[in-house]
Amino acid sequence: MTVLLVAHGTRDSRGVESAYRLADAIGRRRSESVSVSFVDVVGPSPSEVLAELPDGPVTVLPAFLARGHHVRVDVARHVARVDRPVRIAAALGPSRMLALALMIRLAEAGTTRNEAVVLAAAGSSDPAAHRDVEDAARLLAARLGAPVRIAFASASPDGPYRSVPETVRLMRENAPHRRIAVASYLLADGLFQRRLDDSGADVVARPLGLAEPVIDLACARIAAAQPQPETRISDRRRRAGIPV
Repeated sequence: MTVLLVAHGTRDSRGVESAYRLADAIGRRRSESVSVSFVDVVGPSPSEVLAELPDGPVTVLPAFLARGHHVRVDVARHVARVDRPVRIAAALGPSRMLALALMIRLAEAGTTRNEAVVLAAAGSSDPAAHRDVEDAARLLAARLGAPVRIAFASASPDGPYRSVPETVRLMRENAPHRRIAVASYLLADGLFQRRLDDSGADVVARPLGLAEPVIDLACARIAAAQPQPETRISDRRRRAGIPV
């Protein structure tokens, strides 16, 4: 089985490198080749890579921590452009395994049970992504045994959650003597992680990256992927809103 990892895409070389490193780690675990593509900012795109891969079934793994527009719409549109058997795995998040990865990163950063914790996600305007981040916060809170605040690295003024720096500032005003820790709900270093680092928190965890639970989860998602319904490519394109 051929696997194609689909990441968001970034102009930061560390973020691009992180996607390839994750693909390599998954490939070593599963003893197979894992290709990489991106839905935004940089290439190659999923449809470009799918068109070039050897004949046979492909499992597409959306390397996203929530089921936002890129997962629900963009991945499907790229798959609809190629005429080959494709399985689309579930997005990585939310998951109890990611909550474990968050705990590992917080511990590595030096947090204790006394800090107030902020779950810092990338940000999205998609309500489905909001629900997934809320589920991720509940899973992390259950492991911590304490409440978790949600904040976005990229927050819109009319969105449900504030930016990470604003959230940290408000928490500091309400509890000036309590330390604040930011749990990075990101996969890779880059612009968003720098915003977390500059948020004014006492402790900022590193991105989830290649934490063992992330690799375990990615392999589990691939193994559980279900075949897409057998349809003509023209029908798949119509469903994805692509002119035929």
